[in-house]
Amino acid sequence: MKCDVAQDQIVLLGYGELPDELADGLEQHLAGCESCRRELNALKAMEEYLELLPVLEPSPNLLAQSRMRLDDELDLIPAHGFLTRLRVNFYAWVGHLQSAPALATLLLGVGFLGGNFTYRYQVAHQPRPAVPTTYSRPADGVIANVTGIVQTPNSELVQVNYNRIVPETVEGSLDEPRIRELLMMGMKPAATSGVRADSVALLSSECKVEHNCAVQPDGKGIRSQLLVSLRYDKDAGVRLKALEGLQRFVGQDHRVRDAILEALMHDQDAQVRTAAIALLEPVQSDSSVRQVLRTVSTQDENPFIRTASYQALQGAGDIQ
Repeated sequence: MKCDVAQDQIVLLGYGELPDELADGLEQHLAGCESCRRELNALKAMEEYLELLPVLEPSPNLLAQSRMRLDDELDLIPAHGFLTRLRVNFYAWVGHLQSAPALATLLLGVGFLGGNFTYRYQVAHQPRPAVPTTYSRPADGVIANVTGIVQTPNSELVQVNYNRIVPETVEGSLDEPRIRELLMMGMKPAATSGVRADSVALLSSECKVEHNCAVQPDGKGIRSQLLVSLRYDKDAGVRLKALEGLQRFVGQDHRVRDAILEALMHDQDAQVRTAAIALLEPVQSDSSVRQVLRTVSTQDENPFIRTASYQALQGAGDIQ
């Protein structure tokens, strides 16, 4: 991925509009690009700063002056010609019809009835044969959407094409690829909160015992999906489950360590931040970890988080 594409996706991420299928690619690019990581951190810092600024309302004097200047500028516009006035009058008439829906409906109804009265009268008095309803593939399931409609000319015979959602169930071991694939689909934002929580909990349990939780070359493995859930899932319970699954890799995978540090500094849930502090205990000798703990212990708004960070530094024997 090129940096210009990554920076466009960083903007979408800041507004919460980044599609889930692009999150893995952006995550991999950020892991190897210091410039784009600085861009993401700058965007987050700007959002945090803007949230602190009050919303200012324009003064009444400014509004009055703006209206006076607008009136003066409108007075300076030269008079329109005949064609321009005709066009303006036409649009005004259309606007009048739009503002009078009863009159517009009446005019349309009269025109429609006048043009089709004879045909409808003949059709209404003709005998209508009963047309049986047939299904090409009868099946149980909810109708998902209609894909096409075809009407036979001069008749009431209609063919409707549609798709059904047929529920299915699969049962198998957590080690089976199909089961893991479905569980990772259950981690997507489109799933319900309960389904996401159950999927993350099951896959985290696999990572705890190191069952096929290694980093995949395509970036679509369980560990990468847990990182995505930790960073972007809106449910604090899901983020906590993701932390549990990443615990074993905090000392060996810098991506996991960076994600946990980011959760400590920016997560909105105090319980998630407390869990992140506990997970960092094996790597508290790392300089970047100590720096984050110092910053949080002195500058964070939450006194409980400040105390927990301070105690973690005490345990590391590095108080300054």
